[in-house]
Amino acid sequence: MKEIHGQLKADGRRFALVVSRFNEFITRHLVDGAEDALRRHGAREGDLTRVYVPGAFELPLAARKVAESGKFHAVIALGCVIRGQTPHFEHVAGEAARGLGWVALHTGVPTSFGVLTCDTLEQAIERAGSKAGNKGADAAVTAIEMIGVLEQVARLE
Repeated sequence: MKEIHGQLKADGRRFALVVSRFNEFITRHLVDGAEDALRRHGAREGDLTRVYVPGAFELPLAARKVAESGKFHAVIALGCVIRGQTPHFEHVAGEAARGLGWVALHTGVPTSFGVLTCDTLEQAIERAGSKAGNKGADAAVTAIEMIGVLEQVARLE
C-alpha cells in the first residue's frame, strides 16, 4: 500500500498571500503568522508576494488571477469577517469560501483558506495570534503541505 504525506518544506517554493484590507487590525496579524510559518519552513523573503484587496468578497478573484499566473506554487487567502446585525456576514463569508474553493479546484493550485469567520471581535483576536493560535500560520502550513501532496500524486506510477 502506498501512502502520501505532504512534506513541510517551503524552500524553493513561491507563495502569494492574498489579503483583505477590511478588518486590517486583525488581518495584519494573520499575515505576520503566515509569513513567520513560511520562513520557519524554509521560504525566502523573495519568494513571498502580498496582494491586497478591499475585502473578503474580493479574495477569490484576486486568488484566481494569482493562481492562473503560473508564478506561484500556492495561494494563501487571509481575511476576517465578523458577524454584524445584518445577514451581510453570511453572504460575504459564504462567497469567499465558495470562491476560494473554486480557485483551488479549477486551477489546480493549492489555495488555503485563512479567512476568519467570527461572531465577535474577541473571537477574531483569539484566532489571530492569541488563545487559539494564529490561523494565518495554519493556512500557510496547509499550503506548504498541499504543494507536497500534489507533487507526490503527480509522480504516482
